[in-house]
Amino acid sequence: MTIQKEKAAYICQTCGTSHSKMQGRCSGCGEWNSLVEELVQSRSRTFRFAKTNSSAPRLLEEIAGEDEVRILTPDLEFNRVLGGGIVAGSIVLLAGEPGIGKSTLMLQIGLQLTGKKILYISGEESDRQIRLRASRLSYSNPGFYFSGETDLDSIVAAAVELKPDLLILDSIQTVTTSQLESGPGTIAQVRECSVRLMRFAKETSVPIIVIGHITKDGSIAGPKVLEHTVDTVLNFEGEHHNTYRIIRTSKNRFGSTLELGIYEMTGGGLMEVANPSEIFLTSGDQMLSGSAVSATMEGLRPILIETQALVSPMAYGTPQRSATGFDIRRLNMLLAVLEKRCGMGIGGKDVFVNLAGGIRIEDPALDLGLAVAVASSLYDIPVGGKAVFAAEIGLSGELRSVSRIDQRVAEAAKLGFATIWIADSQIKSIGELPNGIAVRSAAKLQDVIRNLFRGD
Repeated sequence: MTIQKEKAAYICQTCGTSHSKMQGRCSGCGEWNSLVEELVQSRSRTFRFAKTNSSAPRLLEEIAGEDEVRILTPDLEFNRVLGGGIVAGSIVLLAGEPGIGKSTLMLQIGLQLTGKKILYISGEESDRQIRLRASRLSYSNPGFYFSGETDLDSIVAAAVELKPDLLILDSIQTVTTSQLESGPGTIAQVRECSVRLMRFAKETSVPIIVIGHITKDGSIAGPKVLEHTVDTVLNFEGEHHNTYRIIRTSKNRFGSTLELGIYEMTGGGLMEVANPSEIFLTSGDQMLSGSAVSATMEGLRPILIETQALVSPMAYGTPQRSATGFDIRRLNMLLAVLEKRCGMGIGGKDVFVNLAGGIRIEDPALDLGLAVAVASSLYDIPVGGKAVFAAEIGLSGELRSVSRIDQRVAEAAKLGFATIWIADSQIKSIGELPNGIAVRSAAKLQDVIRNLFRGD
């Protein structure tokens, strides 16, 4: 693929006025610091994907509908979040905080793909650093190639010559093209490099995994066109003081965006967590107030997670409301329901909520478990009976149905829980119950609170 050098211009991002040189203020609209360097595309220049023989429109029925060719990695968690493996000709963006383990994960996957030709490009580490990092991992791939190149033209030329099965680029913010004078990591460089990588991937069917940086507020650094260009966006999350790492999918053109991958950081690399419920639960022998277990779903995977709450006398003039791993606005709504519908005097108390294990969940099935944990802390009475909770709560205090209730019940039974509380409206949708677990239902939240803590 040959790309001729083209002229660059400075375009105002507010009014679109083009300037021949960089200046602080746009001459068209008067806006300050709004000029961004861009390439002036030639009208006669066209790009065509390799599998397209003609640019003429075709009927949808005439286009072949074969399934995508995928590369299955030995990493089952990575396959899960991608929807079944790496699709040929796709671009995957993996973003996360510095030091969270992005480079380690990509190096590990490249070394695991024995029998495949892997080209690993790193603009942040030398070949010696990569070799030392690889020696700490318990994997080896004789077809693993490394380059410390940062010039995009040289990277594309090397990939055309080598013809790898997978190209890994660490990171997109370090790559530059000589057609632009701006430095690496600028909006113009990231945009142009990502578009050219997309063209290369589609024309050659070589899948590309790109590592990206994030900003202080947690968003992916660079222009939004980077996220629009790629086929899949993966977010690598985790706390530096915690050994567990989580991959979430925020965009996937070839699969679901609801899947979740969980790893444990060890001295030998990132290890897959086969049963995530066990890491989010404490010992069931401890009967502590303010704790309840909720049955949630992440994609097709059921996860039991411990919801913790602490209700204490107000320390300042205004009651504090704090939530870790849970939406603070939904917490305020649940507290209002407990106050209004259940007669619990928590309006003048501080309430702190936490999801064990450092995970963030948005499943509405957490509502019932969270409300029970708050009531348990207020009354200082533990939730007994090895109980699990799975129901959404409405504003009138009614319990509402949640999805995939059979899988939630099966996961609770597998981990030895004796009872699961659900909404009355969902009791008929449950199939055959697993051995050792009983299902209890209620129509309203106050019925559950009354049964657990008031002895009715």
